[in-house]
Amino acid sequence: MQTVLGIDCAKAKFDAALLIGGKYKTKVFSNDARGFGELQTWLNQHGSGTVHACMEATGSYHEALALFLVEAGYAVSVMNPAQIKGFAQSVLTRTKTDRVDAKLIARFCLVSTPALWTPPAPEVRAPQALVSRLEALNQMRTQEGNRLATAQPLIRGSIENGIGLLEAEIAALKEQIRDHVDGHPGLREQARLLETIPGVGEATIAQLLAVVGDLARFKSARQLAAFLGLTPRQHQSGSSVRGKTRMAKMGHAQLRKALFFPAIVATRFNPLVRAFAQRLAQAGKPKMAIVGAAMRKLVHIIFGVLKSGRPFDPTMHAACV
Repeated sequence: MQTVLGIDCAKAKFDAALLIGGKYKTKVFSNDARGFGELQTWLNQHGSGTVHACMEATGSYHEALALFLVEAGYAVSVMNPAQIKGFAQSVLTRTKTDRVDAKLIARFCLVSTPALWTPPAPEVRAPQALVSRLEALNQMRTQEGNRLATAQPLIRGSIENGIGLLEAEIAALKEQIRDHVDGHPGLREQARLLETIPGVGEATIAQLLAVVGDLARFKSARQLAAFLGLTPRQHQSGSSVRGKTRMAKMGHAQLRKALFFPAIVATRFNPLVRAFAQRLAQAGKPKMAIVGAAMRKLVHIIFGVLKSGRPFDPTMHAACV
């Protein structure tokens, strides 16, 4: 019987559930290098040299552990939390604790045998950290700007100083991202190709390079769109229930958000997206539905440009969308 390890990650600790011989063994470890070593010792104590570990993609909490396990020679799967949630509903799980969740993930791994996770290359992991930090600083800058709008004169100076510091740090991070991309030929070439796509700017390129990583892991543009949660989801049952078709929104939320305004720009300046949006408008589609479709179309163009290794060309890349 296959040995599987379900892991429920939190910020400071993770719950592990080892399913071996049809029985669970559970333990809690600190989510740091010491805890990772203790986990490996625990697995060895139970004779689990070959094990398939499975965990949810939980922001950044799971990343270091997943990388440690792969480098230690274990098979690792990192799942969309929506898949685990759907599995929990299918088996009628009523109790929710970290320990129960770890067991559930182990059970999911056993019955589903999910695809293995491949860690991003070191040159890609750095932009991921930088872009994540940049997003956090931008959010803080927005929050401080909102506070400034209604602040009393007594604290306006303090808020303005904080905004100045945030803006300086944001500028420094953007420069650091540019330097990192320029210092790696593969990333530099991808950035050069993406710059040729009308609607795709510097901020979006940084997000794409950080999140998409190795394009080879996506077999098609549709698979990339699904990874970002941009594929349509139909709601139909029998002959009477026909709900609106909506965006699935079950993928990478941060990059999906980053593509929103570029898609709007593309409907004006990208000939392929503009023509597509005009056809949808003439068909009476709602404005937001058109923007969602434009986001999906833009992702198909991005995939085509990177896959072909050639700059954006409306005549050539029309076949990609």
